[in-house]
Amino acid sequence: MAKENIAFMVNLRRNTVPDSDMFGRYYPEAESKETLSTKGFAKHVSDHGGTLVSYELMQMVLAGIVKCLKEYMSQGQPVKLDGLGTFRPTVTSVTGGAASIEEALQKGVNNMVAGVNFVFIPENAQGEEITSKKFKDQCSLQFAYLVETIKKVISGKEKSYTLRTPLSAWGIVQSEDEGTGEEGGTSQNGGTSGSGSSQSGSNTGGSQNSGSGTQNGGSANSGSTNSGSNSGSGTNTGGSTGGNTGSIEQGQEGDYRLVIYKYGNGTSTVTDDSEQEINSNDNVHSGSNVNVSVVPVEGKEPIAKVNGNRITLTENDGTYTGSFQMPTKGTVLEILTEPDEWDYADQN
Repeated sequence: MAKENIAFMVNLRRNTVPDSDMFGRYYPEAESKETLSTKGFAKHVSDHGGTLVSYELMQMVLAGIVKCLKEYMSQGQPVKLDGLGTFRPTVTSVTGGAASIEEALQKGVNNMVAGVNFVFIPENAQGEEITSKKFKDQCSLQFAYLVETIKKVISGKEKSYTLRTPLSAWGIVQSEDEGTGEEGGTSQNGGTSGSGSSQSGSNTGGSQNSGSGTQNGGSANSGSTNSGSNSGSGTNTGGSTGGNTGSIEQGQEGDYRLVIYKYGNGTSTVTDDSEQEINSNDNVHSGSNVNVSVVPVEGKEPIAKVNGNRITLTENDGTYTGSFQMPTKGTVLEILTEPDEWDYADQN
């Protein structure tokens, strides 16, 4: 089975400690995922092994490894798994320790040792290193969310919860909010002259570009380029999504990308007026109606937000439906099919 290159998702979190020298700066942290069970890991290994390694055999092997590791750790014996690293047992002392050897011996070892820990030391052998900097090179890192801890008073009690904003959506919202060039010019965030330059050539996406498109980041995308010169520092791809998932790109005149995020174990579909399904990153004509249909997890009322604002969903026989008009800018649609109390508390 071929190895699937799954991205390692990384969030950004702002330092909110007032007396810190780094207050207000943003730092990366790993996105939290649900832990894979032994059964899930056994299935993954057996899938890679094909017919040579069965799922049942892998479960037995992993159970044996766990049993023997615990046995050796309980004996103070480090164990090295080549290519992975070393598992080493350590002990922690009770608070205060002992004033003398005599006192320690009098207390006894069980009253001196507070606990026994497992310590993992990554492989450091030449050619097999997976220390932090080396292992980073084996990961496909990708930004996921801006993570913020929010405090709210709910039913008279202050509670904390985590607000997560997709960073790709952040790029779209910022490209609209961070200013435009002069009337009739193109706004390109982060890399153009602010004068709002026009493009003299025809746009390969099918329409003459008079400066109405907006491009985030000001960098060239991997799609097709305009045939004329562009006085800004970025290259307009004329509607090609290229590799920049955080930018807004215009296809035919008046068409803008709709970015869709779906959360939860329910189901949802997004369609246009002709009942044609709309997928994430599809171009949708500004002013068109976009229809949302959601079947949530039982007992949950779904939530749909457009650019952070909640839209009304009407329930009929377990299906919730609603619609909104596509704005004349990049649009982010979030659909929560299994919201919790924090999601409800955070709504406008």
